[in-house]
Amino acid sequence: QVQLVESGGGLVQPGGSLTLSCAASGSIFRFYRLGWYRQAPGKQREMVATVTSGGITNYAISVKGRFTISRDNAKKMVYLQMNSLKPEDTAVYYCKADNGPPGTYWGQGTQVTVSS
Repeated sequence: QVQLVESGGGLVQPGGSLTLSCAASGSIFRFYRLGWYRQAPGKQREMVATVTSGGITNYAISVKGRFTISRDNAKKMVYLQMNSLKPEDTAVYYCKADNGPPGTYWGQGTQVTVSS
């Protein structure tokens, strides 16, 4: 039994910042890979950022240099710090935890809207 709950989304002006949080609960204390994905209306869900248990990070080209992913294993949390936000960042952001087959879990999503 694993649950992922995202928070921190909202409305922000272009150039602003937001930090998303994802809290994990259940019987699993650590995951091999944690990540953030996003889906805008009419578009496919895309990877934004991931971080492995060893601290290796990967970012989508569109967010590299602006977003930072981090994790706190003791608190079972993963974060996404988003700076210099653009209107094209508007999407529902989802937290994903992957512990290998069959342990892949998704959060419910949190809306991020970048608009003036």
